[in-house]
Amino acid sequence: MRLMFVSDIHGSEQALDQVLVHYAKLNPDYLVLLGDLLNHGPRNPLPEGYNPAAVAEKLNPLAQQIVAIRGNCDSEVDQMLLKFPCLAPYNHLLAAGRRLFLSHGHLHALDELPLACGDVLVTGHTHLPVAHREGEQYLFNPGSVTFPRGENPASFGMLEHSHLSVRALDDGRELLGCDLD
Repeated sequence: MRLMFVSDIHGSEQALDQVLVHYAKLNPDYLVLLGDLLNHGPRNPLPEGYNPAAVAEKLNPLAQQIVAIRGNCDSEVDQMLLKFPCLAPYNHLLAAGRRLFLSHGHLHALDELPLACGDVLVTGHTHLPVAHREGEQYLFNPGSVTFPRGENPASFGMLEHSHLSVRALDDGRELLGCDLD
């Protein structure tokens, strides 16, 4: 199974267009959206290409391939524009022989979750890419496609077979990687 992870679009049509180019090339089984889809949030500036309605229009045709969770900037008003559920505070996926616990990152911390050995906590929210083992679990954050932080480039994530990778949005090169062994 191939999964593509995207977090913190914040209504940027320009960032989503770049995501969709990679989506078409990589052809994942599912597009996992880790929250903050349409709204830029009160602490962020307006992103380049800010157009939440257009972002919704471009995501809606992919509804059957999308698994989404709610970010701290997502609301019931956003759900009215989207044809897939996006308001769950968390979700689980089974992939690569692992349980992936999906959370935007503002509600759940690793030490608060009943994760088993080898489970993967997948978050967004911090806009900082992460891909490593932490004790008995794995931590994965694809970074942000719109507002990257910490001098990191805009990025997205992939799970292919048992390899997690954070990739640069501009050219798809791997920035960070971690094997689930």
